[in-house]
Amino acid sequence: MNAVPQERRVVTAIPGPKSQELQARRLDTVAGGVGSTLPVFTKRAGGGIIEDVDGNRLIDFGSGIAVTSVGASAEAVVRRAAAQLQDFTHTCFMVTPYEGYVEVCEALAELTPGDHAKKSALFNSGAEAVENAVKVARSYTKRPAVVVFDHGYHGRTNLTMALTAKNMPYKQGFGPFAPEVYRVPVAYGYRWPTGAENAGQEAAAQAIDQITKQIGAENVAAIIIEPVLGEGGFIEPSKGFLPAIVKFANDNGIVFVADEIQSGFCRTGQWFACEDEGIVPDLITTAKGIAGGLPLAAVTGRAEIMDSVHGGGLGGTYGGNPVACAAALGAIETMKEQDLNGKARRIEEVMKARLVTMQEKFPVIGDIRGRGAMIAIELVKDPATKEPHAAGAAALAKACHAAGLLVLTCGTYGNVLRFLPPLVIGEDLLNEGLDIIETELASI
Repeated sequence: MNAVPQERRVVTAIPGPKSQELQARRLDTVAGGVGSTLPVFTKRAGGGIIEDVDGNRLIDFGSGIAVTSVGASAEAVVRRAAAQLQDFTHTCFMVTPYEGYVEVCEALAELTPGDHAKKSALFNSGAEAVENAVKVARSYTKRPAVVVFDHGYHGRTNLTMALTAKNMPYKQGFGPFAPEVYRVPVAYGYRWPTGAENAGQEAAAQAIDQITKQIGAENVAAIIIEPVLGEGGFIEPSKGFLPAIVKFANDNGIVFVADEIQSGFCRTGQWFACEDEGIVPDLITTAKGIAGGLPLAAVTGRAEIMDSVHGGGLGGTYGGNPVACAAALGAIETMKEQDLNGKARRIEEVMKARLVTMQEKFPVIGDIRGRGAMIAIELVKDPATKEPHAAGAAALAKACHAAGLLVLTCGTYGNVLRFLPPLVIGEDLLNEGLDIIETELASI
């Protein structure tokens, strides 16, 4: 096994000379539209560390955007995927099926919320899962419209760009987009005009009013929301918002879709974030954390909804690839055996305590939010006006990178630092990463 030493080490500038050489080669042949948060080239990774080609070891607070929750080289993932590689790499499930695909669907039926009969279809990416959830919902309801929310992110395909709120960099110059997509308010407590305590009730009332008057509930196939909004800034909708939206969907025959692509699989300290308020979605989309870094995604839902699609209507050449399915079974095994829900809750405990202390010292931290190992700070120029401080977030991320801590930014205003450490990170590394954030906060 690739046992990466679990200690931060900075031996060159970040990025170092070998990374800079590789970056020069990259610029010659990789499309300019493909960005990178930090152009250090990875040699190996595992636990809470990414080691680059120059021998630097960075503390990982990104997990490949919430993908490597079990670590980037988890034993069970490597063991199962390697064994599957020996047997066969591909047959296409639509040509000759295999047991691994069925086993993943069985696991999804067991783990996702609700005790109703469930079925799944497997795909390659989160965007594909969301797109197929829309296909299923339209097939089941025979309705066209899809409702999404302010600050939501659902992918980069044509339909999912339409579903995504933020223009730059996801949508700029790529239109026209898919029709029959409607956006309504979300309960963003920190920025709600009448205060966070009113946001849940008021935002739900506004959203429902807009759907009723502007679209007509009888025309809506699906309402899609991330139970914790990811790219939009790790926004937890204020309490009461999601249950009100779910009730409205249920009362009007609308398929309620929980997009758990970033928040699912133990990330928030529960198998799925929607469990927090007892939400049982009709369909749930998963990807990212499902397979320990291999490309796999799923739509799981009520059997009668999933089975509304005609035979052959769902699929794709690589969907539910056998190696990715094996990796998923290894990731789920790791999550259960190591109680990664418990680990995520412990990460929240450590991080929030430290961040609250930092907020007392540094008023640039306007808000601390999130659950489990999906935590964020929103930076503002002035806590009274809450004016977003995007430059501060960029500067803080850059300073952390130079010190050997990988962090990511997000948010509609570009002013949020999000923390997504692998759930297997050691507490010493977690605290060391927080030390770096505290030190660098002083400099901005």
